Amino acid sequence: MNRFPLTAAIFFVVSAIALPGCDRAHVDLVAATAPNAATRNLHAIFAREWQHDLNESPVWASSLGERGYDARWDDVSLVAQARRDAHDRDVLDEVARIGRAELSQTDALSYDLFRLKYQTAVEGHPFRLWLFPLNQRGGIQTADEIADALPFTTVQNHVDWNARLASFPTYMAATIEVLTEAIRQRMVHPRVPMQRVVAQIDGQIVDDPLKSPFFAPYKKNVATLSNVERERLVNEAKTLITTRVVPSFVKLRSFFVNAYLPACRETVGAWDLPNGPALYAFAARVHTTTRVTPDEIHAIGQREVSRIRGEMEIVKSRAGFSGSLREFFSFLRSDARFFYKDGSDLLRAYRELAKRVDPELVKVFRRLPRTPYGVTPIPEIAAPDTTTAYYRESASDGSRAGTFFVNLYKPEVRPRWEMVSLTLHEAVPGHHLQTALAMEDETIPKFRRHGEYSAYVEGWALYAETLGEEMGLYDDPYSKFGQLTYEMWRAVRLVVDTGIHHLHWDRQRAIDFFMENAPKSEHDIVNEVDRYIVWPGQALAYKMGELRIKDLRKRKAAELGTSFDLKAFHEDVLRSGPLPLDILEHEVMKGARRPSR
Repeated sequence: MNRFPLTAAIFFVVSAIALPGCDRAHVDLVAATAPNAATRNLHAIFAREWQHDLNESPVWASSLGERGYDARWDDVSLVAQARRDAHDRDVLDEVARIGRAELSQTDALSYDLFRLKYQTAVEGHPFRLWLFPLNQRGGIQTADEIADALPFTTVQNHVDWNARLASFPTYMAATIEVLTEAIRQRMVHPRVPMQRVVAQIDGQIVDDPLKSPFFAPYKKNVATLSNVERERLVNEAKTLITTRVVPSFVKLRSFFVNAYLPACRETVGAWDLPNGPALYAFAARVHTTTRVTPDEIHAIGQREVSRIRGEMEIVKSRAGFSGSLREFFSFLRSDARFFYKDGSDLLRAYRELAKRVDPELVKVFRRLPRTPYGVTPIPEIAAPDTTTAYYRESASDGSRAGTFFVNLYKPEVRPRWEMVSLTLHEAVPGHHLQTALAMEDETIPKFRRHGEYSAYVEGWALYAETLGEEMGLYDDPYSKFGQLTYEMWRAVRLVVDTGIHHLHWDRQRAIDFFMENAPKSEHDIVNEVDRYIVWPGQALAYKMGELRIKDLRKRKAAELGTSFDLKAFHEDVLRSGPLPLDILEHEVMKGARRPSR
């Protein structure tokens, strides 16, 4: 979904730091109407922790539209991390002293979610996952991408950006400090995927500051800047890029090539990290919000792969293809009819597809978000090493719409038959619809509106792909096969992620298993497997979440019989913002009643 903050630990982050934003108006309302001290105290903690989060995560704040933090990078130093760990423990102790029994039902749910966040953070402290501040999908070497989420319409916007350029050496020094400690503790990524990072660093080492990705904001024509202001700010930015940013990347390259890469592991599984088996079990619990074990998840994945292969055989026959499934995969990967030759044509097709999807939403939803979204290319520096697409949520101040990013690198390997499912997942009714509805709900605290329970967020988006059936969008066997391909992709993830990190699979075995069961291109498959390698457990969220939502729909339909309303079910799933799966189940099922006979 969301690749920000690119300056945070991309490997896997369990932290008390949530997406920032000011909840002052909400808290003032509670203070005026709260029935007791426990409620007032709870919401005061929510407000205070939002402010703390703003101060600790200014890049997140920027991505959300909080303009007061645009001049700073996150402090990723060892001292800062120790401070955050201590803060997590203090907040958890404080929240535990609030009497839950005194709260309303709604506030009790907020209490449970808030306390769970800090319990999870404290449980994750021993695994030191912050020692992975970058990988081939992002980190300080792609930190310029935050500029794309910022407005550059005022002098202050540009002054703030130049302040970030000026402080970049401090940010880099802290990153190298963390990587040095990671080497000492042997908390390092595998070498194969990390070799890709060198080219990304090289892309930041330019001899002309105008070629730097960090100069991109100044390539826009801003009418509100006078010529004198623009010249001053441009010259300052060029100087800062030349004297601060580029030398920082030169230092990083030397350290990365000479110290970090040689220390990287030859193995690819988390099992080979210090306390690796426990680390992966923890990652699996957090990303799935369940207590299902890695062995059980692996078995679920194998069953799903087998089931989906059966459905693929049926659709293959509908397409009139008489060969084997393996041969059909090869056909889908290679036939020219399925590909665009030019990235601009691919982008145009995605934008047209999004317009086609939007009016069909009313078939399965009663309530739609007000916030718009757009379709735009993934930045060129990251495109070769990242996924087919991802989503970035809108800014809370209304300065930026939600964004569906699509990968235009090598359009000849990006088939048309995957486009419907991908659009449904990343835009609507997937990430954008779910995220925007949550953000627009002012009746719940902001930490709930911006919750990051992967099993819910990604499970919903995968479930959303299946709604193309009811929306009339899978109108040919190839697009339907694309939906099955993407469902298979997530089933394969259960097998491959647990295979790599729990059962000691090597990288090639994971690639081969993927190739055998899905027609995605080899380029995409390799990128995907390398993603799983550096982000243990996250790939489990999608299918585990989707399976739970499908199960809830089936159970609620059985409970309500002819009274079952799909639009009402979707409201039940979405109405409380992101939730852990067990809590989601309770919230969805508590209102179900067996119809009278």
